[in-house]
Amino acid sequence: MTQEPEVSSKSEIASKPEGGTDKFDLKRFLAETRGELDRVVWPGRSQLIGESISVLLIVVASAALIYLVDALFNWLAGLIF
Repeated sequence: MTQEPEVSSKSEIASKPEGGTDKFDLKRFLAETRGELDRVVWPGRSQLIGESISVLLIVVASAALIYLVDALFNWLAGLIF
């Protein structure tokens, strides 16, 4: 088992911008955001289409199941009341 390095303060986790102020720096934020987006592994066209179809099928199946359970309860309520 590997041992995690200990962090003594929050300043080691999130360093302050140059100059030591807590002021928001839009230019730095956009540069860091761009850097993070460059590291993202985007899905290919076929993977995107396949997973979108899967999501749509699951949504339709869930809606159909909810409809059938609702219809069953309405039918049972009609018999009882």
